[in-house]
Amino acid sequence: MTWTDLTNPIVVVPVGSCEQHGPHLPLHTDTLIATELSRDLVARRDDCVLAPAITITASGEHQGFPGTLSIGTDVMADVVVEVARSADWASGIVFVNGHGGNTAAMQRAAAVFLDEARAALIWWPKVPDGDPHAGHTETSLMLALAPDQVRIDAAIPGPVPTLFELTSRGVRPLSESGVLGDPTQARAADGAQIFGRLADQLATAVAEWVG
Repeated sequence: MTWTDLTNPIVVVPVGSCEQHGPHLPLHTDTLIATELSRDLVARRDDCVLAPAITITASGEHQGFPGTLSIGTDVMADVVVEVARSADWASGIVFVNGHGGNTAAMQRAAAVFLDEARAALIWWPKVPDGDPHAGHTETSLMLALAPDQVRIDAAIPGPVPTLFELTSRGVRPLSESGVLGDPTQARAADGAQIFGRLADQLATAVAEWVG
């Protein structure tokens, strides 16, 4: 696209991470899933355009694992706010967040958007029966979306800590492998079903927001 191709669209920004996902999933797992959900949304709506993904975000809970890069919560919140402010040429902006560690940053950004009456929506997946990290949920999604990037023979189960344990201690003290959940029974069919539900959730949320 050039700037002349853009006529007041909704800008859809995938938000991922660069962090460990156990020995069997790639570092960009969150980014890939968020990007594919964003692509699905853009395919469904003729008023949306896909922006480049934000790929290094707030991943401090994965500190100590090689490959993890993080800009922290404060900087992440500022990044999201400034990206939205810079898109004031658009009719709105949707952030499709694929990483739970960004929650605090996104909440701070949402408060700014509310104060500035900015047309911005922050959305993230809700999987009520999902496991926390690199387990059945994410592994199944990756088997459905990018099976060539999954080393399923290296998948091993890990613990499922409480949210308090995770936020207070980080992942490394809780799981040597970095896995929180059980990826060993993951299946592409499960992933396709989960993706379909999430894509519908996202499309519904945007339709309600636009309306």
